[in-house]
Amino acid sequence: MNVVIDPHSGFCFGVVFAIQMAEDELNESGTLYCLGDIVHNNKEIERLKAKGLKIINHEELKSLHDCKVMIRAHGEPPETYQTAINNNIELIDASCPVVLKLQNRVRTSFDGLEKDGGQIVIYGEVGHAEVEGLVGQTNGDAIIVSKEEDLEKIDFTKPVYFFSQTTKSTDGFNRMQTLIEEKLKEKQGVVDNDNFISNDTVCRQVSNREPQLRKFATEHDVIIFVSGKKSSNGKALYGVCKEENERTYFISETEELADINFAGVKSVGICGATSTPMWLMEEVSNTLKSKEDVLI
Repeated sequence: MNVVIDPHSGFCFGVVFAIQMAEDELNESGTLYCLGDIVHNNKEIERLKAKGLKIINHEELKSLHDCKVMIRAHGEPPETYQTAINNNIELIDASCPVVLKLQNRVRTSFDGLEKDGGQIVIYGEVGHAEVEGLVGQTNGDAIIVSKEEDLEKIDFTKPVYFFSQTTKSTDGFNRMQTLIEEKLKEKQGVVDNDNFISNDTVCRQVSNREPQLRKFATEHDVIIFVSGKKSSNGKALYGVCKEENERTYFISETEELADINFAGVKSVGICGATSTPMWLMEEVSNTLKSKEDVLI
């Protein structure tokens, strides 16, 4: 079989930055707390835990004092920074610059809502780390929508300020935007800058991978999409590949290759999410090449 790794897959710059900061600290001190999974990939987390990384949650953060804690690329709500101040915790802030800019835009819009009684609406996944950070900019008042049924939460007699989680699909964002516009027009008769401000805040480093992956998926008999199961971006990009190539398989580790039928396959493409390390895709590639006779 011809086995090819997509050259455009792998960590986005925000994740690269966060992991480099974590490794620098671990090499210096041997221990580092991280608030939540540093990246939504179980194999990369296992690698960093072996170096001394300790994953904690927000409740555990409250009980820590006089130590160093990393904030991952997804960002955090204001409450996290206040806890750090109260507990004399030194934060190693690896928040992605794109996420920080989005947080600022959400906060600025929220601060101006008193004038028109508008609502902050975010296209994203409830409970996702980045979304939690965005909701924190609105004192918990933001409305989260991920599917059409969620639009029932919005009062369409009031202005809507619409944003997106950075790792969502552009097509999904555009669809939700159209649905909101239709409902606003039904209730108010018009859609303009007075009742609808839409902010396409999907990260272009993420969205630009969609057309690249669509092309890559058509160039191979089978696509192996490598990603952690928690990755929102992974689920979205896997769906993109699946649309173009029915023989697309989602795996998180090399052992899962044994469940895939490679009979008659001449070309295999390997790709992944913005949270998938290149070393893991290379591991999948090497496994395929070394066990080709067994797998087929």
